[in-house]
Amino acid sequence: MISFIKGFFDCFSGFGLLFKSGIKRFVLIPFIINLGLFSLATKLLTEQLDIWLEKLLPGWLNWLEWLIWPLFAIAMFLIVFYSFTVVANLIAAPFNSLLSAKIEAMLTGQKPEDINSDRFLKLIIRTLKSEIQKILYAVKWFIPLLIITIIPGVNIIAPFLWMLFAVWFFALEYSDYPLANRGQFFDEVKTYNRNNRMRSLGLGSAVFILTSIPLVNFFAMPIAVAGATKLTTKTN
Repeated sequence: MISFIKGFFDCFSGFGLLFKSGIKRFVLIPFIINLGLFSLATKLLTEQLDIWLEKLLPGWLNWLEWLIWPLFAIAMFLIVFYSFTVVANLIAAPFNSLLSAKIEAMLTGQKPEDINSDRFLKLIIRTLKSEIQKILYAVKWFIPLLIITIIPGVNIIAPFLWMLFAVWFFALEYSDYPLANRGQFFDEVKTYNRNNRMRSLGLGSAVFILTSIPLVNFFAMPIAVAGATKLTTKTN
């Protein structure tokens, strides 16, 4: 439990790291990407929620609507915001890697490597490859979770399963940036998180909370990158 709490607060401490000298300019692009995509996700969720509920809730379960509606709303919230988070991270991946590298250099006192156009191109290719691996990993779990979500009655447990999956995946997603900068691949990132499971779940839980709060979720991505970098720097 102590490890979980440490991981939780590692994430929130990332907020303060973003305002350190030389760091702020690397936050701007991830912030703009998050702002645009989460605004779109909020609009979609607001406009479509009632329509989705009417289509997925059979008539014979209308008497359970008072119970199923909030659970369904939570499940749809998790699906939509998780999906948009994946897209946002895919677009912002190279910039998140740069942000992580700068923060790690600041924490360790080591000078960061200079990034010229050739190195930045290699960084883009490497990070996009890693993001694709993470998406494929997510799809493996996304499909059975989606099936559970649309089965009447069974879908009562769907929000809790989505929440657990989101927490774990957020830990993988954001710890990948600092670990990839050290030459580790996605399989090694998964092993790292399994070996530090409770601390990783603490980090993922904090990211989940940040992502779930309107307006705060616009800042969730750079805060999570900074927090995960601090966590992996301390535990490596």
